[in-house]
Amino acid sequence: MTDTLIQAGTFDGAAPLTHWGLVRASGEDAASFLHGQLTQDVNSLNATTARLAGYCTAKGRLLASFVIWRPAPDEVLLACSADVLAASVKRLSMFVLRAKCKLSEATDLRLYGLAGPRAAAWLGETAPQQPWQRARVQDADVVRLPDVDGVPRWLLAAGEPPALPALSEEAWRWLEVRSALPRVAAATSEQFVPQMINLELVGGVNFKKGCYPGQEVVARSQYRGTTKRRAFLFDSDAADAAPGQEVFAAGDDPTQPSGMVVDAATLQGRTATLVELKIAALQAPSLHLRSPDGPALRHTPLPYDVPLDAA
Repeated sequence: MTDTLIQAGTFDGAAPLTHWGLVRASGEDAASFLHGQLTQDVNSLNATTARLAGYCTAKGRLLASFVIWRPAPDEVLLACSADVLAASVKRLSMFVLRAKCKLSEATDLRLYGLAGPRAAAWLGETAPQQPWQRARVQDADVVRLPDVDGVPRWLLAAGEPPALPALSEEAWRWLEVRSALPRVAAATSEQFVPQMINLELVGGVNFKKGCYPGQEVVARSQYRGTTKRRAFLFDSDAADAAPGQEVFAAGDDPTQPSGMVVDAATLQGRTATLVELKIAALQAPSLHLRSPDGPALRHTPLPYDVPLDAA
């Protein structure tokens, strides 16, 4: 299916990302403050790099996930699911105390998803070429994201829309889900420890950076081999799949949920679904969305390796 979509030019252009929002942390202590709050090393972040990060409760459950970059020594930008932005700003602001850091929504900027050859041509040779590189291009911040099924992608933060053909938000969201880079939304906030949605596998957790809320729980899950759940990709015909919906496995007790939808997107009648799931449930005869007799889920490969020896 993906090859057909690529040939049809489905993944070529720019899409406004209405489901994403942007937080600005400014002030001379912005990086050091966030360093002590997030799962990522923010202090060492430079102007040419972007990273994934999580924001956890004291129990290690993710409140939000971010793509972060540092356009200036005293400024950090954090892209997150739009429906957790206000709560994230409010909660982080509670812990600023005497630090010289101000958190706010970056209302002067909008986020766009760029994909395909025309986006590459518009960005030009100065565009970041490798995943998680950041550059200033066309008077905008550009972050190179990992390719999906051979399609190059960039995240653009700009004051004006890019002069590119329209890419449907549905097409961008399909690529986003297929990337298996987890985005914590309001419906899944406080549901997952980072390892449950593979955040550490895609570079979103730094285990050498020191303390942050929930750090002990996250470290224990990592080093004691207690991760019994992971995120996996599935295909289905359920056009109404959405974050927070439960997943059920046929087996001994099919009435008990075995997982939860992290993210989902439907394109041309097919739905890509990222599901947090008990590793053991992969061996079930079948998996179903929302109820034991709901739409079937068909397991598809992830774009990165996942350790399964914790089952």
